[in-house]
Amino acid sequence: MRLFENLTATQEPAWPELQRLFREASVTVEVLAPDEATCRRTLEQLQVTTKSYLGAVVVHSGGLLIDNGWLRVYGSPSLGDPARLPSLAAVNDFPSAPQDTWSPAHGLVVAHDVLGGTYVLNGHDPEAVARPGRPGEMIYLAPDTLQWERLEAGHAAWLAWVLDGGLTDFTDGLRWDGWDAETHSLSGYRGLNFFPPLWTKEAHEDLGATSRAAVPMAELVGLARSTADQIDGADLGPLGTFDDRASG
Repeated sequence: MRLFENLTATQEPAWPELQRLFREASVTVEVLAPDEATCRRTLEQLQVTTKSYLGAVVVHSGGLLIDNGWLRVYGSPSLGDPARLPSLAAVNDFPSAPQDTWSPAHGLVVAHDVLGGTYVLNGHDPEAVARPGRPGEMIYLAPDTLQWERLEAGHAAWLAWVLDGGLTDFTDGLRWDGWDAETHSLSGYRGLNFFPPLWTKEAHEDLGATSRAAVPMAELVGLARSTADQIDGADLGPLGTFDDRASG
């Protein structure tokens, strides 16, 4: 396995380019502070360089809160940050120390939105784990359909699209008056649960008639998995791990 020093020794680091995209973004971007030990361990497990957007986010940030907190992109957060997100390593159940025999078989969960929608970077054989798309392609579990969607982009193109305001059209029908103030106040360990649920006919016809409650993200993604199984027997696979102790 390549060590941290080798993975960061690139003449074309992606972080300066990402910083420019943050400044020029059409949505709000909050960059959380990173933890040195976490970013080292995570990068060595990923075995990607900081020439990639993924490696740059892991090394230089504790994660990104984008579009008033609607989207949470995982990095290597400082444990002392009260507004912190879970780490990419924790969400994906990385080993406590890098192992060359380990990989996220179902792909890498790189982000969630406040509704529990899950963004995954496909692994080397998505078909084998019943997920769509090509290896290295981003896919999305839609909270209003409980179906995986191909995003037809790799991680870098997806993140650039998000920063350019791509979520505006992508979330059509899933936002309500005052959503930004509501999502901005949530920590990365909590999301919004709807009643009737987003996948029901009632919610599709009139989102404004639903009620919302902030719940732990562990509960939100767990409900998506169990509901998909009940409706059509679909196994969505892992959607990310959250520490319930941090969700209060």
